[in-house]
Amino acid sequence: MAESTTKQHPLAGWDKPELDLSDADWHSSSRGLGDVQIAFVEGFIAMRNSGSPESPSLIFTPAEWGAFVSGAREGEFDLT
Repeated sequence: MAESTTKQHPLAGWDKPELDLSDADWHSSSRGLGDVQIAFVEGFIAMRNSGSPESPSLIFTPAEWGAFVSGAREGEFDLT
């Protein structure tokens, strides 16, 4: 049987809404270090690069955000 050559859109199955982040209240770390800012919008967590705020933001559900923060605290993303 031949394999399908139809490509699926990279966001197929995306179940998050298009959030209006234009009035989001963005927060940096308490020390102001790093380039990451987060905002809590409509029950979701948006994360962006403060050095390039016009770039697309990542959108997390509360469960995804919790898993991300737990992984970061446990060193999952540390360079080895």
